[in-house]
Amino acid sequence: MASTISRSWKFLAVAALAASLSACAGDDWGGDPGAKPLAAGQTCGTIRAELDKLDAKGTQGKVEAASQGKKLPPAQMVDVNRYNDLLNQYLGARCHVPPS
Repeated sequence: MASTISRSWKFLAVAALAASLSACAGDDWGGDPGAKPLAAGQTCGTIRAELDKLDAKGTQGKVEAASQGKKLPPAQMVDVNRYNDLLNQYLGARCHVPPS
């Protein structure tokens, strides 16, 4: 379990770095757009909790498999898509960045 959590945080760190770099590379004119607001009723904590539940189900390995082009059953793809959506919300809202 500890290795899954550690791997999850490493994945989030890499994803955060990639998101930061892509934001810098594509933003030649306007500067930093800031954090995206979360939907009503969502918090960084609720998103993190749902990501943790999906991690506990082994979804991160399925996300990696899907990103390598491997075919997954539809039920697993539902989890993969949900994980990716949540991760995009988490990173977009800058939940991974400590408040300043």
